Amino acid sequence: MKRLFLKTALAVAAVATVGLAAAQTKTIKFANQNAKGHPIVMGMEKFGELVEAKSGGTLKVNIFPGGALGSDQANLSALQGGTLEMASMNSGILASLVRDFAVYDFPFLFANPQEADAVVDGEFGRSLHAKLEERGLVALGYYELGFRHITNSRRPINRVEDIAGLKLRVIPNPINVDWVSALGANPTPLPFPELYAALEQRAVDGQENPLATIYGAKLYEVQRYLTLTYHQYNPQSILVSKRFWDRLSGDEQRILREAAAESIKYQREQSRAAVASTLENLRKAGMQVTELPPAEVAKLRERMKPVIAKHSANVGEATVNAIMAELSKLRK
Repeated sequence: MKRLFLKTALAVAAVATVGLAAAQTKTIKFANQNAKGHPIVMGMEKFGELVEAKSGGTLKVNIFPGGALGSDQANLSALQGGTLEMASMNSGILASLVRDFAVYDFPFLFANPQEADAVVDGEFGRSLHAKLEERGLVALGYYELGFRHITNSRRPINRVEDIAGLKLRVIPNPINVDWVSALGANPTPLPFPELYAALEQRAVDGQENPLATIYGAKLYEVQRYLTLTYHQYNPQSILVSKRFWDRLSGDEQRILREAAAESIKYQREQSRAAVASTLENLRKAGMQVTELPPAEVAKLRERMKPVIAKHSANVGEATVNAIMAELSKLRK
């Protein structure tokens, strides 16, 4: 009888221990629009590995790429509501919460990735992220989506005038609608998960995205012409639901911050290393690639000036002056 009692007690204790361990494990859902294999998703996966290692398995990260949990707008709402723990998305999308973030969507803002690193990792980038806390978000830093380019299914673009008349999908925000309109094209705001089908069905003629996104989403299957325009550079904010963040201990918050910092370095390295090979893969997949000559890029920049002036007023003079001052210092 004593042996039976002892075995029963040990079994109950074992079950309780397993139950306690399960109860202590926190699971983090981390969402993004890009496909598995994309440098953004690679950064997220590295983040997950680091978090689990640093926490001894008490924090577990589940990655949801490819818009599996809905559009960026749906993810943003879920983060604020506390039903999604983390997401990474284009920083410009956050302008719907804090207008200052629209500055990241200004055409031809950054000349190269190193300029972008210095700005977003510095005081300016941190100050914008700090403004998100009162909107229910905690930001851990910036991944790199990279420079955007235009694709379409109708014709090669060799001159700025060739863009006129094309129906282009854009990220749903005002500045992207305006710069496409300024080129005489027809902007069509669409969430990213709807893009492939819209291109396949010819509901839109083209779109604009970085090379890794064009390749990862297999847009080469429904687009023939790629024009290298480098017209925007996208930093991607790494976001945590504040409702979830506030339930974490100080040590758990530290682990997430450390893992984010390490994964950012890794992600940017992967992103930049993949540019040349991704372009070659797109050519092999059948895309016809052109690059606008300098004279056409100058015309493109000129067309963007009224758009930048309009949205500078919307974003706020202080924010625009602050980022331009940072860029001016870097360029000296």
